Amino acid sequence: MSIQGKITGWPVTDGGAPATLVAALAANAAQPGSRPGFRERDFGIWREWSWPQVLDEVLSIAAGLETLGLGPGRALTVVGDNRAAIYFTMLAANALRAFPSPVYPDVPVDEFKTFVRFGEPDIALAEDQEQVDKLLDLRGRIGRPSTIIYDDPRGLAGYVEPGLIALSEVADRGRARLAAEPGLAADLVARARPDDPAVLLYSSGTTGTPKGIPLLHSNIVGGIANAEAGGYFQRGETLFAYLPTAWVGDFVFTLGAGVLLQATINIPERAETALHDLREVAPTFYLAAPRAWDAMLTRIQVGMADSTPLKRRLYDWFIPRAIELERKRLKGYRPSAVERLREAVGSFVMYGPLKDYLGLSRAERAFTGGEAMGEDTFLFFRALGIKLKQFYGQTETCALSAAQVEGSVRIDTVGRAMPGVEVRIEDSGEILIRSASVFHGYADNPEATAEALTPDGFLRTGDAGHIQDSGDLVVLGRVSELVETAQGQRFIPTFIENRLKFSPYIRNVAILGAGLEELTAIVCIDYEAAGHWAEQRSISYSSYAELSQKPEMLELVAGEIARMNELQPDGLKIRRFVNLHKDFDADDGEITRTRKLRRKVIEQTYAALVAALYDGSDEVIFDAKITYEDGREGTLRRNLVIRRV
Repeated sequence: MSIQGKITGWPVTDGGAPATLVAALAANAAQPGSRPGFRERDFGIWREWSWPQVLDEVLSIAAGLETLGLGPGRALTVVGDNRAAIYFTMLAANALRAFPSPVYPDVPVDEFKTFVRFGEPDIALAEDQEQVDKLLDLRGRIGRPSTIIYDDPRGLAGYVEPGLIALSEVADRGRARLAAEPGLAADLVARARPDDPAVLLYSSGTTGTPKGIPLLHSNIVGGIANAEAGGYFQRGETLFAYLPTAWVGDFVFTLGAGVLLQATINIPERAETALHDLREVAPTFYLAAPRAWDAMLTRIQVGMADSTPLKRRLYDWFIPRAIELERKRLKGYRPSAVERLREAVGSFVMYGPLKDYLGLSRAERAFTGGEAMGEDTFLFFRALGIKLKQFYGQTETCALSAAQVEGSVRIDTVGRAMPGVEVRIEDSGEILIRSASVFHGYADNPEATAEALTPDGFLRTGDAGHIQDSGDLVVLGRVSELVETAQGQRFIPTFIENRLKFSPYIRNVAILGAGLEELTAIVCIDYEAAGHWAEQRSISYSSYAELSQKPEMLELVAGEIARMNELQPDGLKIRRFVNLHKDFDADDGEITRTRKLRRKVIEQTYAALVAALYDGSDEVIFDAKITYEDGREGTLRRNLVIRRV
C-alpha cells in the first residue's frame, strides 16, 4: 500500500515549513523524485527506502503501536544499534504524540532502571535477542516493560514469555488498520504538535544520577533551521548513521537533520563493518568525536608504517609540508603559486587517496565536538583537504549552539554562535545560551530546571569561557570543576586533561591536585597506539597491564607530560604520575557512556594510588577488584610504578 499524495494538513512553522519530524517526513514523501530517504546494508547488499516508502513504514508501525497501548505523553524505550527499523519506530512513536527514549546498548541491566524512570515506558523496542534478554531481566526486577517488541527474530523462536511480539507483526497490524480506516494516515501525520517531546535523552551523569532531557519537535526544528542558515547543514546531504542511538548527535544530526533536510541516511551493516561501509557511502556530512579522529589518524600512521618504501617516502615528504602550510593558512597566510602547485600534486598522489581510504572523499562538512581536539590531529585532516571544524553544544541545546566557519578557524576556539543563537558570559565566567533549540526543562525535576534556566530563557551551560574580539567562543571547562591548589592557583582539570589527551599515546587521564601542593596524574595509555610504538622498537609485552609498566612506556608518557608542562604556569605543572594497569571503564563506573570522567568514583576507587602519588612513594601495590563472568568477585594484585616528571 502506498499513501503518497493522500496526506495534507500537517502542522507548519510561521515560515510554512513542517513543524514536526512527522510532518517533515510527510512533506518529503509528497515531493516527486527518486532520491532514497534511507539506505541500510544487510548481508553486504544496500537496501533502499524512498521517502514515500519510509512514510508507509512509519505510519504502519504507528498504527500497530497504538493497538498495543502507546499514546500521547508516553515513552517508548528503545535499545539497539543503528537500524532502519529502529529509526522508523522512533518516528512512529512521534506520530502517536509519544516519544522514543533510546538507551545505550551496552548499559548493563543493573543500571538500566535509571533510564526508564520517565514517561511511564511500558513498551520497549529491542534490536535483537541480547537486548530482549536484558529487557526480560529488567521486567523481572521492576515489573515492566510488559510489551517487548523485537526487530531481529534470530534466537527468539523458542521464547514463551508473555508480551513478546515481532516488529514485523506490529507493522502488519498497522497496515490492516490503515486499509480499514480511511483517514487514519492523515490523522497520524497531523497529530504531533511542535510542543510535544520528540525524544527523551539523558544527561551523562558525571556528578550524579542522569537527568531526563526531553527535546521538543520545536527545539529540533529550530536548531536545524539555525544550523542550515549558518551553512553547517545543506539540503540533500548524504549522512552516515553510526553514532550511538542514545546520543543527541545521532537523533539530531542524523535522524532530525536527515528528515528535516531531506537527506539520505545510510546505515552500516554492523559496527564491525562501519569503516568499510563508510568508504562505500562517502558522506557529504560527517561528525565524529575527537577520539574517533585520533583513531583514524592512528590507523593511517600504522598503515603507512606497513606500506611500501615508495609510499612511505611520499607520505613523509608531502604530509609535513601540507600540515605546515595549513598551520600558516589558519593564521591568514596566502599560499604562493609554488605551494598551490605542490598542494595540487599532493592531492593527486597522497591526500586524495587517503581521503578515499577513510571514506571522506566527499565530506564537504566535517565536524568534531564534545571535548578538545589535539592540534596535530586537527591540522592533519585539514591538510588532507577535509575542512574539519569544531562545534559546541549540549544535549539541552540539541548540540547546536556554536561552530567554526571556514575562513575563521582556530584550534583554541569553538567558533561563533549560530544564526538565531544568543551567547552571554556571566560575571562568574559561565556561558549562557538562548535559542529555539534550548530545551524547556528536565523531566520531573523542577529544582534542576530552575537551576539550569534563567527567567529570561537562557540555559546555564555549566561551562566556563569567554568571547574573543572576533566573536569566537573559547570554552575552558566546567565551572563546577574550577578548583585551587594549596597555593591558591585556580585550574580546571579537564582543560589540562584534554591537553594531555592530544598525545596519541594517552587515551584517558585524571588530574589530581585540588587543595594539594602539586598536580599529579593517573594516566591510561592508548593500547593500540602505544602497542604499535612498542612493537616498532621490539619491546615485548603480553597485556595492557604489562605494557603500561614498561620502563620505555613510562619514559614515553613522561616525555608527553613534560611537553604539556611547557604550556603550563609553574604552579600548575604535573610533577608525578602513574600509568594505570587498565583503561577507565564505563562498566566500572569510572567514566560515563560518553567517556566523561566520574572524578569521585576514580578518587575513591584509586585512593591508594592517590595517596602514593603524594607521599613520595616510587611504587604502589594496588589490589584491583575484578568480577568474573559467573558473578564471582576477586582481586588482582598489581605493582604500579610512580614516576616524577
